[in-house]
Amino acid sequence: MKTITVFTPTYNRAYLLPQLYVSLVSQTSQDFEWLIIDDGSTDNTKDLVNGWQNEGKIIIRYIYKENGGMHTGHNVAYAHIHTELNICIDSDDFMPENAIELIIGFWDKNKSEKYAGILGLDVYKDGNVVSNRNFPKGVKSGKYYQLKGKYGLKGDIKFVYRTDVIRKYPEYPVFENERFTPLGYKYLLIDQDYDMLFFNEPLCVVEYMADGSTKNIITQYFKNPNGFIHERKVRMKYAYTLKERFINAVHYVSSCLTIEKKGIIKESSNKGLTVIAFPFGLLLNKYLKNNYDRKRPI
Repeated sequence: MKTITVFTPTYNRAYLLPQLYVSLVSQTSQDFEWLIIDDGSTDNTKDLVNGWQNEGKIIIRYIYKENGGMHTGHNVAYAHIHTELNICIDSDDFMPENAIELIIGFWDKNKSEKYAGILGLDVYKDGNVVSNRNFPKGVKSGKYYQLKGKYGLKGDIKFVYRTDVIRKYPEYPVFENERFTPLGYKYLLIDQDYDMLFFNEPLCVVEYMADGSTKNIITQYFKNPNGFIHERKVRMKYAYTLKERFINAVHYVSSCLTIEKKGIIKESSNKGLTVIAFPFGLLLNKYLKNNYDRKRPI
Protein backbone atom coordinates (compact mmCIF):
# COMPACT_ATOMS: atom_id res chain seq x y z
CA MET A 1 0.00 0.00 0.00
CA LYS A 2 1.16 3.51 -0.78
CA THR A 3 1.75 6.02 2.02
CA ILE A 4 -0.21 9.02 0.78
CA THR A 5 -3.20 9.78 -1.41
CA VAL A 6 -3.29 12.94 -3.49
CA PHE A 7 -6.97 13.66 -4.01
CA THR A 8 -8.45 16.15 -6.45
CA PRO A 9 -12.11 17.21 -6.51
CA THR A 10 -12.78 18.53 -10.00
CA TYR A 11 -15.61 19.94 -12.10
CA ASN A 12 -15.16 20.66 -15.82
CA ARG A 13 -11.43 21.21 -15.43
CA ALA A 14 -10.14 18.86 -18.13
CA TYR A 15 -8.25 21.79 -19.61
CA LEU A 16 -6.28 22.23 -16.36
CA LEU A 17 -5.76 18.68 -15.07
CA PRO A 18 -2.83 17.83 -17.41
CA GLN A 19 -0.63 20.28 -15.49
CA LEU A 20 -1.27 18.38 -12.26
CA TYR A 21 -0.86 15.01 -13.97
CA VAL A 22 2.56 15.94 -15.35
CA SER A 23 3.70 17.10 -11.91
CA LEU A 24 2.63 13.81 -10.33
CA VAL A 25 4.29 11.69 -12.99
CA SER A 26 7.47 13.70 -12.36
CA GLN A 27 7.56 13.11 -8.59
CA THR A 28 10.89 11.92 -7.19
CA SER A 29 8.93 9.51 -4.98
CA GLN A 30 6.12 7.39 -6.36
CA ASP A 31 4.86 6.38 -2.90
CA PHE A 32 1.39 7.78 -3.60
CA GLU A 33 -1.80 7.27 -5.54
CA TRP A 34 -4.00 9.89 -7.19
CA LEU A 35 -7.71 9.88 -6.40
CA ILE A 36 -9.81 12.02 -8.71
CA ILE A 37 -13.34 12.89 -7.57
CA ASP A 38 -15.28 14.06 -10.62
CA ASP A 39 -18.11 16.27 -9.35
CA GLY A 40 -20.44 15.72 -12.28
CA SER A 41 -18.24 17.10 -15.06
CA THR A 42 -19.80 17.45 -18.51
CA ASP A 43 -16.51 17.92 -20.36
CA ASN A 44 -14.00 15.21 -21.38
CA THR A 45 -12.57 14.66 -17.88
CA LYS A 46 -13.48 10.96 -17.81
CA ASP A 47 -11.89 10.21 -21.19
CA LEU A 48 -8.78 12.17 -20.24
CA VAL A 49 -8.35 10.23 -17.00
CA ASN A 50 -9.01 6.90 -18.73
CA GLY A 51 -6.15 7.67 -21.09
CA TRP A 52 -3.80 8.36 -18.19
CA GLN A 53 -4.88 5.18 -16.44
CA ASN A 54 -4.08 3.21 -19.58
CA GLU A 55 -0.62 4.78 -19.68
CA GLY A 56 0.05 3.21 -16.25
CA LYS A 57 2.67 5.74 -15.21
CA ILE A 58 1.08 6.34 -11.78
CA ILE A 59 -1.75 4.78 -9.81
CA ILE A 60 -4.97 6.67 -10.55
CA ARG A 61 -8.40 6.01 -9.08
CA TYR A 62 -11.39 7.82 -10.58
CA ILE A 63 -14.79 8.30 -8.97
CA TYR A 64 -17.69 10.04 -10.70
CA LYS A 65 -20.49 11.58 -8.64
CA GLU A 66 -23.41 13.91 -9.18
CA ASN A 67 -22.55 17.58 -8.89
CA GLY A 68 -22.72 18.74 -5.29
CA GLY A 69 -19.84 21.14 -4.76
CA MET A 70 -16.26 20.89 -3.59
CA HIS A 71 -17.09 19.91 0.00
CA THR A 72 -19.03 16.88 -1.20
CA GLY A 73 -15.96 15.86 -3.17
CA HIS A 74 -14.01 15.92 0.09
CA ASN A 75 -16.67 13.76 1.74
CA VAL A 76 -16.40 11.14 -1.01
CA ALA A 77 -12.61 11.27 -0.96
CA TYR A 78 -12.32 10.68 2.77
CA ALA A 79 -14.68 7.72 2.48
CA HIS A 80 -12.44 6.07 -0.15
CA ILE A 81 -8.90 6.90 0.97
CA HIS A 82 -7.06 3.97 2.55
CA THR A 83 -3.50 5.35 2.79
CA GLU A 84 -1.94 6.66 6.00
CA LEU A 85 -1.85 10.28 4.78
CA ASN A 86 -3.81 12.41 2.35
CA ILE A 87 -3.43 15.79 0.69
CA CYS A 88 -5.89 17.72 -1.47
CA ILE A 89 -4.43 19.28 -4.60
CA ASP A 90 -7.05 21.27 -6.48
CA SER A 91 -7.52 20.87 -10.21
CA ASP A 92 -5.90 24.22 -11.00
CA ASP A 93 -2.81 23.54 -8.86
CA PHE A 94 0.15 21.17 -9.05
CA MET A 95 2.99 19.81 -6.90
CA PRO A 96 6.73 20.55 -6.95
CA GLU A 97 8.51 17.43 -8.19
CA ASN A 98 9.96 16.60 -4.75
CA ALA A 99 6.80 17.29 -2.73
CA ILE A 100 5.80 13.67 -2.06
CA GLU A 101 9.36 12.78 -1.07
CA LEU A 102 9.53 15.76 1.31
CA ILE A 103 6.17 14.97 2.93
CA ILE A 104 6.92 11.30 3.59
CA GLY A 105 10.46 11.99 4.82
CA PHE A 106 9.29 14.72 7.19
CA TRP A 107 6.39 12.61 8.49
CA ASP A 108 8.52 9.51 9.07
CA LYS A 109 10.95 11.61 11.08
CA ASN A 110 8.41 13.49 13.20
CA LYS A 111 5.13 11.58 13.32
CA SER A 112 3.38 10.98 16.62
CA GLU A 113 -0.12 10.16 17.83
CA LYS A 114 -0.44 13.75 19.06
CA TYR A 115 -0.12 15.14 15.52
CA ALA A 116 -3.00 15.10 13.04
CA GLY A 117 -0.65 15.82 10.16
CA ILE A 118 1.46 18.49 8.52
CA LEU A 119 0.98 22.10 7.50
CA GLY A 120 3.18 23.03 4.54
CA LEU A 121 3.50 26.01 2.22
CA ASP A 122 1.57 27.02 -0.88
CA VAL A 123 3.62 28.97 -3.42
CA TYR A 124 2.90 30.81 -6.65
CA LYS A 125 4.50 29.81 -9.93
CA ASP A 126 7.21 32.41 -9.39
CA GLY A 127 8.18 30.72 -6.13
CA ASN A 128 6.81 33.36 -3.79
CA VAL A 129 4.99 32.04 -0.73
CA VAL A 130 1.21 32.58 -0.80
CA SER A 131 1.00 33.31 2.94
CA ASN A 132 2.50 36.53 4.23
CA ARG A 133 5.34 34.64 5.91
CA ASN A 134 6.76 31.20 6.64
CA PHE A 135 5.99 29.24 9.77
CA PRO A 136 7.74 30.66 12.86
CA LYS A 137 11.33 29.54 13.30
CA GLY A 138 11.95 27.26 16.24
CA VAL A 139 8.28 26.30 16.57
CA LYS A 140 7.73 22.66 15.66
CA SER A 141 3.97 22.40 15.91
CA GLY A 142 0.73 24.09 16.89
CA LYS A 143 -2.91 24.69 16.03
CA TYR A 144 -3.92 25.75 12.52
CA TYR A 145 -6.44 28.31 13.73
CA GLN A 146 -3.90 29.91 16.06
CA LEU A 147 -1.45 30.74 13.28
CA LYS A 148 -3.02 34.10 12.46
CA GLY A 149 -3.57 35.38 16.00
CA LYS A 150 -0.49 33.91 17.65
CA TYR A 151 2.10 34.15 14.89
CA GLY A 152 0.62 36.64 12.41
CA LEU A 153 0.60 34.15 9.54
CA LYS A 154 -2.10 34.92 6.97
CA GLY A 155 -2.97 33.36 3.65
CA ASP A 156 -3.45 29.89 2.24
CA ILE A 157 -1.26 26.98 3.31
CA LYS A 158 -1.34 23.27 2.49
CA PHE A 159 -2.81 20.53 4.71
CA VAL A 160 -1.57 16.96 4.93
CA TYR A 161 -3.80 14.92 7.25
CA ARG A 162 -3.69 11.49 8.78
CA THR A 163 -6.59 9.65 7.22
CA ASP A 164 -7.58 7.92 10.46
CA VAL A 165 -7.84 11.30 12.19
CA ILE A 166 -9.88 13.20 9.64
CA ARG A 167 -12.35 10.32 9.41
CA LYS A 168 -13.20 10.73 13.11
CA TYR A 169 -15.01 13.99 12.45
CA PRO A 170 -18.41 14.66 10.86
CA GLU A 171 -18.78 14.93 7.11
CA TYR A 172 -19.35 18.33 5.58
CA PRO A 173 -23.11 18.97 5.67
CA VAL A 174 -25.06 19.24 2.43
CA PHE A 175 -27.78 21.87 2.13
CA GLU A 176 -30.52 21.82 -0.47
CA ASN A 177 -29.79 23.96 -3.55
CA GLU A 178 -26.34 24.91 -2.23
CA ARG A 179 -22.95 23.89 -3.61
CA PHE A 180 -20.47 25.15 -1.04
CA THR A 181 -19.71 24.63 2.64
CA PRO A 182 -16.42 26.07 3.93
CA LEU A 183 -13.84 23.37 4.55
CA GLY A 184 -12.27 25.02 7.58
CA TYR A 185 -14.84 23.95 10.12
CA LYS A 186 -13.52 20.39 10.14
CA TYR A 187 -9.96 21.65 10.59
CA LEU A 188 -11.11 23.65 13.62
CA LEU A 189 -12.69 20.55 15.16
CA ILE A 190 -9.43 18.65 14.67
CA ASP A 191 -7.59 21.56 16.30
CA GLN A 192 -9.43 20.84 19.55
CA ASP A 193 -7.79 17.43 19.85
CA TYR A 194 -4.51 17.53 17.91
CA ASP A 195 -1.58 19.70 16.91
CA MET A 196 -0.19 20.00 13.39
CA LEU A 197 3.48 19.83 12.46
CA PHE A 198 4.87 22.96 10.77
CA PHE A 199 6.91 22.34 7.62
CA ASN A 200 8.56 25.28 5.85
CA GLU A 201 8.67 23.65 2.43
CA PRO A 202 6.49 24.25 -0.67
CA LEU A 203 4.09 21.38 -1.17
CA CYS A 204 1.75 22.92 -3.72
CA VAL A 205 1.96 25.48 -6.53
CA VAL A 206 -1.29 27.42 -6.76
CA GLU A 207 -3.03 29.57 -9.31
CA TYR A 208 -6.29 31.30 -8.39
CA MET A 209 -8.58 30.99 -11.40
CA ALA A 210 -11.25 33.55 -12.24
CA ASP A 211 -14.00 30.94 -11.77
CA GLY A 212 -12.63 29.59 -8.49
CA SER A 213 -14.10 29.97 -5.00
CA THR A 214 -11.33 32.23 -3.73
CA LYS A 215 -12.03 34.98 -6.26
CA ASN A 216 -15.81 34.68 -5.95
CA ILE A 217 -16.25 34.65 -2.19
CA ILE A 218 -19.00 37.31 -2.03
CA THR A 219 -21.03 35.37 -4.59
CA GLN A 220 -20.52 32.25 -2.47
CA TYR A 221 -21.92 34.06 0.59
CA PHE A 222 -25.23 34.68 -1.17
CA LYS A 223 -25.51 31.41 -3.08
CA ASN A 224 -24.61 29.21 -0.09
CA PRO A 225 -25.77 30.99 3.09
CA ASN A 226 -26.58 27.82 5.04
CA GLY A 227 -23.09 26.48 4.48
CA PHE A 228 -21.59 29.66 5.91
CA ILE A 229 -24.09 29.74 8.80
CA HIS A 230 -22.99 26.24 9.75
CA GLU A 231 -19.31 27.16 9.70
CA ARG A 232 -19.78 30.42 11.60
CA LYS A 233 -21.64 28.64 14.40
CA VAL A 234 -18.74 26.25 14.86
CA ARG A 235 -16.18 29.06 14.79
CA MET A 236 -18.16 31.14 17.30
CA LYS A 237 -17.92 28.19 19.65
CA TYR A 238 -14.30 27.16 19.17
CA ALA A 239 -12.34 30.22 17.94
CA TYR A 240 -9.37 30.96 20.19
CA THR A 241 -9.88 34.70 20.78
CA LEU A 242 -12.85 36.91 21.60
CA LYS A 243 -12.10 38.99 18.50
CA GLU A 244 -12.36 35.95 16.24
CA ARG A 245 -15.58 34.80 17.89
CA PHE A 246 -17.08 38.28 17.49
CA ILE A 247 -16.15 38.52 13.81
CA ASN A 248 -17.78 35.16 13.19
CA ALA A 249 -20.87 36.26 15.11
CA VAL A 250 -21.14 39.27 12.79
CA HIS A 251 -20.86 37.05 9.72
CA TYR A 252 -23.32 34.57 11.21
CA VAL A 253 -25.91 37.33 11.61
CA SER A 254 -25.26 38.56 8.07
CA SER A 255 -25.75 35.12 6.52
CA CYS A 256 -28.90 34.52 8.56
CA LEU A 257 -30.34 37.83 7.34
CA THR A 258 -29.64 36.80 3.75
CA ILE A 259 -32.21 34.01 4.02
CA GLU A 260 -34.43 35.85 6.54
CA LYS A 261 -33.75 33.07 8.99
CA LYS A 262 -35.90 32.90 12.11
CA GLY A 263 -34.42 32.11 15.50
CA ILE A 264 -31.07 33.78 14.79
CA ILE A 265 -30.30 34.23 18.48
CA LYS A 266 -31.90 30.98 19.61
CA GLU A 267 -29.89 28.83 17.18
CA SER A 268 -26.58 30.62 17.77
CA SER A 269 -23.73 28.78 19.46
CA ASN A 270 -22.89 32.00 21.36
CA LYS A 271 -26.13 33.82 22.07
CA GLY A 272 -24.73 36.72 24.08
CA LEU A 273 -22.11 37.58 21.49
CA THR A 274 -24.69 37.29 18.71
CA VAL A 275 -26.90 39.89 20.40
CA ILE A 276 -23.98 42.31 20.55
CA ALA A 277 -22.97 41.52 16.96
CA PHE A 278 -26.47 41.92 15.50
CA PRO A 279 -26.28 45.58 14.35
CA PHE A 280 -22.83 44.99 12.87
CA GLY A 281 -24.14 41.92 11.04
CA LEU A 282 -26.97 44.02 9.63
CA LEU A 283 -24.48 46.58 8.28
CA LEU A 284 -22.25 43.86 6.86
CA ASN A 285 -25.20 42.23 5.11
CA LYS A 286 -26.15 45.52 3.44
CA TYR A 287 -22.54 46.13 2.38
CA LEU A 288 -22.13 42.64 0.91
CA LYS A 289 -25.50 42.79 -0.83
CA ASN A 290 -24.56 46.07 -2.53
CA ASN A 291 -21.32 44.51 -3.77
CA TYR A 292 -23.11 41.37 -4.89
CA ASP A 293 -25.79 43.31 -6.76
CA ARG A 294 -23.18 45.35 -8.61
CA LYS A 295 -21.41 42.20 -9.81
CA ARG A 296 -24.50 40.40 -11.02
CA PRO A 297 -25.35 40.70 -14.72
CA ILE A 298 -28.38 42.86 -15.47
